[in-house]
Amino acid sequence: MRESSGLLQRELAAKLNIGEGFLSKVENDQKRLKRDDLIVLSSIFNVDLSELETLWLANKLYDLIKNENYGLTALKVAEEQIFYKSRINEKK
Repeated sequence: MRESSGLLQRELAAKLNIGEGFLSKVENDQKRLKRDDLIVLSSIFNVDLSELETLWLANKLYDLIKNENYGLTALKVAEEQIFYKSRINEKK
């Protein structure tokens, strides 16, 4: 998004109040932005905040399970638990 909009790394880093080196690592999937940074990105790039939050959370989940032998299975079980618990909460 940064490159498509013609923003330089240093310009976006300044808007996010982070270092240019940190932003470079974010862009290379070596570091993650804080959730609060998504609000700024949403405003700068005119992107729906929920879309950015979904991608941010998906990346956190991926980082957590990427090296686990049963990571995908655990993710499926977690999905079932979320579905089950949300149905229980709807009945309350």
